[in-house]
Amino acid sequence: MTAANWGPTPALPDTLCYLNGEFTELRNARISVLDRGFIFGDGVYEVLPCYAGKAFRFEQHMARLDRSLNELRITSPLSHAEWLAIAQRLAHSLRDGRGATHQLIYIQVTRGVALRDHAMPPDIAPTVFVMVSEMKLATPAQREHGVACVSADDFRWEKAHIKSTSLLGAVLARQIGVDAGAVETVMFRGEHLSEAASSNVWVVKDGVVMGPPSDNLVLEGIRFGLIEEICRSQGLPFELRRITRAEVLAADELLLSSASKEVLPITRLDGHPVGQGVPGPIYNRLYAGYQQAVAALAA
Repeated sequence: MTAANWGPTPALPDTLCYLNGEFTELRNARISVLDRGFIFGDGVYEVLPCYAGKAFRFEQHMARLDRSLNELRITSPLSHAEWLAIAQRLAHSLRDGRGATHQLIYIQVTRGVALRDHAMPPDIAPTVFVMVSEMKLATPAQREHGVACVSADDFRWEKAHIKSTSLLGAVLARQIGVDAGAVETVMFRGEHLSEAASSNVWVVKDGVVMGPPSDNLVLEGIRFGLIEEICRSQGLPFELRRITRAEVLAADELLLSSASKEVLPITRLDGHPVGQGVPGPIYNRLYAGYQQAVAALAA
């Protein structure tokens, strides 16, 4: 056994991906071991949901990608039109070739390849990688009964607003939930709600939909804007502010949001029921509004 072959690796699919200007099968894609994304996690990513091959809230995802790249001082290597063309080709390759109704497009941009040094090297070409997978939405049982979550301290860094590929904190947080048999890990910075390991968290009390402020301590999910739009259209009060742990524990409803969860009710937290222990009326209204937004793609 050589140093380059320590043992078997999982079989990778032959789905189409994009790497540095070329389309190839995912199992054949290769990058340098000196890529700064591999060495330092020096890169950003974005996850774009596609319904029946159509990108959902594409411009909002691109705006967040641009913000993350700017924070890392990486010039965006492609225009929005070029990103969209790549995403559509990959989404349709999976839809047409595998029959996947909905798709997730994963975009990653790293600073590029250079000898290992913490300082940002100037004038190197970013590494651009895009892949596609099937979007697995919440099950009917999860929507009917809600899901269980656990809570934990938010031990991550204070630049959570960057959608960075440095995800060890999120990995460790998510594993807390996995070990407890929970769908997600709801995190607190001190006595205030931040977010879940890979989702945003929403609190409903007396008909008011509340979320943490969109500052450097949370990754502002694309659903921040969407949920605010749905609340406005339905006459629901909407607030972004610091939310205490006590308010979370006393909530009438708790919700998760993400690309694949869309909007999903938490009905148990740390083994205790949330509100009445069943999905509530505000969840039902927000989910219905979300589905209307998705249906508008086909219009």
